[in-house]
Amino acid sequence: MYLASDNTGPVHPKIMDALMRENEGYAMPYGADSVMEQVTASIREIFETPEAAVYLVATGTAANSISLATLTQPFDTIFCSPEAHIHEDECNAPEFYTGGAKLTLVPAVDAKISAEALAASIGGEESRGVHGPQRGAVSITNVTERGTVYSVAELKTLCDVAKGFNLPVHLDGARFANALVSLGCTPAEMTWKAGVDVVSFGGTKNGCMGVEAVIFFDPKHAWEFELRRKRGGHLFSKNRYLAAQMLAYLEGNLWLDLAARANNANARLVRGLKQIEGITFLYEPQANISFAGWSRAGHRRLHDAGAAYYVWDDNLEGDDPNEILTARMVADWSMTDENIDQFIALIRG
Repeated sequence: MYLASDNTGPVHPKIMDALMRENEGYAMPYGADSVMEQVTASIREIFETPEAAVYLVATGTAANSISLATLTQPFDTIFCSPEAHIHEDECNAPEFYTGGAKLTLVPAVDAKISAEALAASIGGEESRGVHGPQRGAVSITNVTERGTVYSVAELKTLCDVAKGFNLPVHLDGARFANALVSLGCTPAEMTWKAGVDVVSFGGTKNGCMGVEAVIFFDPKHAWEFELRRKRGGHLFSKNRYLAAQMLAYLEGNLWLDLAARANNANARLVRGLKQIEGITFLYEPQANISFAGWSRAGHRRLHDAGAAYYVWDDNLEGDDPNEILTARMVADWSMTDENIDQFIALIRG
């Protein structure tokens, strides 16, 4: 019953098999391997963009931070939601890689920025000339860190606001596949057709060992990204092991199948929780993440049985067994129906 994070799950066997096959013989280093050529061609086909520049790194923080640094000057500010991973969970890595650019937090509802709030936040900058930060990139997260999903129309509206100020747009897609499955759209519709300039295309949370793709839809950014990736210590000499993961991830639409499994596991969890009287949800779950509240007694039963998830707003040591505590639950591709049902049964008591 591991619902602490989609980082806790195993690597899919097809990806492990691909790594083992790639571990035979020799290949050129630093991305000059033949597998990387196949990855680039596959991603260009999937995203319907023959000119895209495609690169691999091992972590989402590197993907986000180095791509944002490529779009941002040190004296700029990056616009994002207060719940964005680049703000909450990356230890100021974007500020580090950009050489000092700051983050401007745009008010959000359910972790989603509105066009009006974004326009107001952007408009509020560049008001002090040389004394203040300049307007920089806009960063959007889909799936958000609260489990909500921007629709294609919402993404396009936000991108239109950014373009109205002549600003580039970065999409944090650590859970890109989960968002895509939820929306039922194409990768192109969720990215460059909506106005996104660069996407961090996640694999690690969705069955890979550790690989993220950075996709620039305009190749003019390619050389700068390459230099920044190298300077930042994220150019892998044995790139073929990143590429082998990504190629296996993409082949046969495995990435979409794994995301569908995770989303479906969460949907089963939500259906079960909604049948229990008194359970409340902080946000309407739309992908593979849920925030729900139930009694301390239910949490204790789960933890005593070995369930792994985060109690969001308190620990379990309080005196009142009926006090409602909020759980953050994230399903990964390997979560079984039996584990979900057992989790729900323990809450019921």
